[in-house]
Amino acid sequence: MEKSGYEELYEAILKLKTVDDCDKFFSDLCTYRELDSMLGRVKAAKMLISGETYETIVDKKIVSSATLSRVSRCVKHGEGYKKFL
Repeated sequence: MEKSGYEELYEAILKLKTVDDCDKFFSDLCTYRELDSMLGRVKAAKMLISGETYETIVDKKIVSSATLSRVSRCVKHGEGYKKFL
């Protein structure tokens, strides 16, 4: 059975062992803007999980209010952020 593109990507990520591996892989794979966007989402999720308010996060300009809304839904109803942050 042929693998989906996502499975191929996830399998490649699972092969990363160190922060240096991640740095090299994601620097080759993503633009600075894409990495910065992912970093902002992770920071915002951590802040929400630790009890920071929506307004505080928006005021700090970590992510846009639209992105924060999506991150907030994922923190509340998703599995990824809670399990890995």
